[in-house]
Amino acid sequence: MRRLLFTAAVAALLSACGPSQAASVETRPPNAPNLKPAFENQTRAPEMKAGVEYEVKTVAEGLANPWAIAFLPDGKLLVSEKPGRLRIVGADGALSEPVAGLPAVYAKGQGGLLGLAIDPAYAKNGLIYWSYAENPEGKMTNTAVARGKLVVAADGTAKVEAVQVIFHQAPSLESTLHYGGRLVFAPDGKLFITLGERSILAGRMQAERLDGLLGKVVRLNSDGSVPKDNPFVNTAGARPEIWALGLRNVQGAALNPATGKLWTVEHGARGGDEVNIPAAGKNYGWPTITYGIEYQGGPIGAGISAKDGLEQPIYYWDPVIAPSGMAFYNAGLFPKWKGSLFVGGLAGKSVTRLTLDGEKVVGEERIATELNERIRDVVVGPDGALYLAIDSAEGRILKLVPKG
Repeated sequence: MRRLLFTAAVAALLSACGPSQAASVETRPPNAPNLKPAFENQTRAPEMKAGVEYEVKTVAEGLANPWAIAFLPDGKLLVSEKPGRLRIVGADGALSEPVAGLPAVYAKGQGGLLGLAIDPAYAKNGLIYWSYAENPEGKMTNTAVARGKLVVAADGTAKVEAVQVIFHQAPSLESTLHYGGRLVFAPDGKLFITLGERSILAGRMQAERLDGLLGKVVRLNSDGSVPKDNPFVNTAGARPEIWALGLRNVQGAALNPATGKLWTVEHGARGGDEVNIPAAGKNYGWPTITYGIEYQGGPIGAGISAKDGLEQPIYYWDPVIAPSGMAFYNAGLFPKWKGSLFVGGLAGKSVTRLTLDGEKVVGEERIATELNERIRDVVVGPDGALYLAIDSAEGRILKLVPKG
């Protein structure tokens, strides 16, 4: 019944928008015009404005390329800075000194201190999790995930204690690109980690292989051990950590509150940014199928966008928005946004709001375009505001609140 009501509401909104709103927000020609969508609204969905008026407030400034933000139970913010610093932002916007105790971070190229997550049992154990790039073997680098107990002193200084590195991506490669790095806890307490394929050809060609962790989403217990029900636990030669494969560089991930499923957003090459719902054991096709082309022009692989046995994205962008950070809106501060999916854009310098009908995209809107900033992360705060991490050497944390 809820699905029928929501479908009817979407239809009514589309009808109210009228013919002038039927066009897509994207007006540029695609980079890969020969690659056609597999179904209606898989790309360039009609513009669907929610009619929300908001204003932008500054939460914190003076940050160096903030990458991820996460709320602690007391309302304070954790912020990772790409050069390798972890900060706490107070209610007044004041930044703590860098949190002490983190392992060494490799901060070159796209590497650095990346995703953040708060343990579901934080109130009892005080554990926080972070992903980062490491170079344990000289030029060879990979994504790693660590956890530790956050301890804040009376003077506001903080450190992490009893640090454990619970995950190392393998194999390591000589590349400073495509680390992935988002961390998401599932309702059952399992930890999803998104991983890039490191961009270079040697990594790209491993994204669909089961003997390595490049171009994958992995699923772990909170201590780094492998869940017994992972899809490839009993597959000979396969890495048991793997949840889904055939992905390029997933830099956005969030749980859909309506279903509890993980959704991800990944970077394409020239064209082909994708929204996926990674399911256990499924192959999402990179680099065999894609809606993008090589940066220098020309097809990727056979230049096809569909193949039997490989999953289709539920949505893609061509040209790209360079997505990073995503959040479902399920709060009450902006009633008209409820049920929307928000995706940050680096190249797009905006936030994309997707209107959903179940697991289908039926409308698109671009907001925060007036900022003209690279949006690295998007998070819904406990106050219902939409928080944004601005990826800049003079980075800021902003929030969108109702106007007036």
